[in-house]
Amino acid sequence: MPKGITVVGLGPGAPGLLTVEAQQVLQEAEEIYLRTRRHPTVEALSLAAKIYSFDDVYEQSSTFEEVYAEIASRVIDLGRRAEGVIYAVPGHPLVGEASVQRILVLAEQEGLPVRIVEGVSFVEPVCTCLRLDPLQGLQIADATALASSHYPMFNPDLPLLIGQLYSRDLAAEIKLVLMMVYPDDHPITLVQAAGTAAGASFTIPLYELDRCADINHLTSLYVPPLSQPGSLAAFQEVVAHLRAPEGCPWDREQTHRSLRPFLLEEAYEVLQALDNEDLDSLKEELGDLLLQILLHTQIAIEQGEFQMADVVSSVVAKLKRRHPHVFGQVHVSNAQEVLINWERIKSAEKAAQHQGEEEHSGVEGLLAGISQDLPALARAQALQRRVERTGLDWPDIRHVWSKVEEELTELRAARTETAREVELGDVLFSLVSLARWLHIDAESALREATARFERRFQEVERKCTEHGQQIDHLEGSQWEELWREAKKRG
Repeated sequence: MPKGITVVGLGPGAPGLLTVEAQQVLQEAEEIYLRTRRHPTVEALSLAAKIYSFDDVYEQSSTFEEVYAEIASRVIDLGRRAEGVIYAVPGHPLVGEASVQRILVLAEQEGLPVRIVEGVSFVEPVCTCLRLDPLQGLQIADATALASSHYPMFNPDLPLLIGQLYSRDLAAEIKLVLMMVYPDDHPITLVQAAGTAAGASFTIPLYELDRCADINHLTSLYVPPLSQPGSLAAFQEVVAHLRAPEGCPWDREQTHRSLRPFLLEEAYEVLQALDNEDLDSLKEELGDLLLQILLHTQIAIEQGEFQMADVVSSVVAKLKRRHPHVFGQVHVSNAQEVLINWERIKSAEKAAQHQGEEEHSGVEGLLAGISQDLPALARAQALQRRVERTGLDWPDIRHVWSKVEEELTELRAARTETAREVELGDVLFSLVSLARWLHIDAESALREATARFERRFQEVERKCTEHGQQIDHLEGSQWEELWREAKKRG
C-alpha cells in the first residue's frame, strides 16, 4: 500500500455485514491498526496480518477528547511511512467516529491521501430492528455530545436515534437532558448489539433509563416523537397555515400595526399569571405571547423583511456578545459587575451603529432604546435600572429615604395645581428609586396592591349585599369596620 491512510469500516458487528471491499483490504493487509479490539467483527476475523490496537490510549487518557486526539496523531505518523497505514474502526468510518474526523483534518494539512472504505453503520441495523425508515425525519445524535448540551438541540416532533450510549452514568445524563423536552413516562427503546446475532430491543419509560444494568458500548437509544406537536417548528407551521391563502381570513388580514394591541395585551396577561403564581395560566399565556411573536415573524417572512432564523441568530449572537464572562475570557465577581459590563458593551454596540453619524449626548446614548410605550411606572423603573448599571447611583439607601422625604416636603409646600402635579411626579419617581434599592419591582408591587384593593372592595360589596345595604350609603365607621374585615381576608 502506498504512503497515506486507508480507513476501513468494520460494520456493526456481524461478519456477514462486512463489505466485500473491506474484506479484500483487510485480507491483503500486512498489518492493521484497530481503534479498539472491543468489537464483534474483530473477534470473527481470520487474518494473516499483524493486528495492533489503540486500546492502551483509552487507559492512559482521562477524556475521550484526549483519546481521539492521540489516536489521530499516531495514525498520521503511521500514514507518513512509505507503506502507509490501514486503520479500522467499528461501523462506518464517518458515522460517530471522532478520531476519523480529526485524521481527515490533519491529513489535509499535511497533504496525506486518505481512502475511506465504507462500512455498514449502527443506523441501518437499528432501523431494521425497529422497522424504521430513516427518511421519515430520523434525527441522529451522539450520546456524549447530547449529554454535554444545556438544552437538547433537536425537534421532539421527529424520531431521535442516540448512538454510543456506552454506560449507565452517561444514560443518567441523557435522561436529564431528554426530560427537558419529554414527559417522564415517555416510551423509549433501548437497542442492544444491533447488527449482531445477540441483537435485541426493549421499551421502557424515560425515567427508568439509567436503571438498566446491561447498557454497554453496543447500546443505542430510540426516542419516538411526542404524542402531540411540541416544537417551535410545528407552531410556526400552524401560524404559516393560518396566514396561507387557504387559511383564516382574519389572520391573513393582520399586519404589524394591527397586531400591536394584542402583543401588549398578551404581555400583561403573562404578568397577571406571574402575579397570581398560577403556573397553568402562565403556560397558556406564554403560548399566547409566543403566538404574537410568530405572527409578526410570519408577516415579515411573507413580506421579505426577515426570517425566523434572523430573529434567533441575532439574539443568540447578542447574548453571547453581552456575556463575555460566560462565552469569553472576561472575569466578573458579582451580578452588579455583570450589569455594568452589559451596559458598556451596549454602548460600544451603539457607537458602532452610529459610526459616521453625529455624536449623541451621553444621556441620550445611555437611555436610548427604552420604549416610550411602557406604562409610566415601568418606564421610570427601566430608566433608573439603565443608569444604575453604569455605576451612577446613590451611595446607600439612607440617601434614597432622604430623597423621598425631601420630595414629600416639596409636595406639601406646593401651592398651585401645576406645582403639585410636578412635585407628585417627583415623589413617585423617588419611590421607584426606593423600590429598586429594596429589590422590589415597583410595577409589580403596584399591580399587586391594586389587585388587593379590588379584592377587598369586592368583599365589602358582598357584605353589603348580604345585609341589604348599598355601599354608597355606608357611614364612615361602618365602612372602616367592613374594610378591616376585608383586609383580614387578604
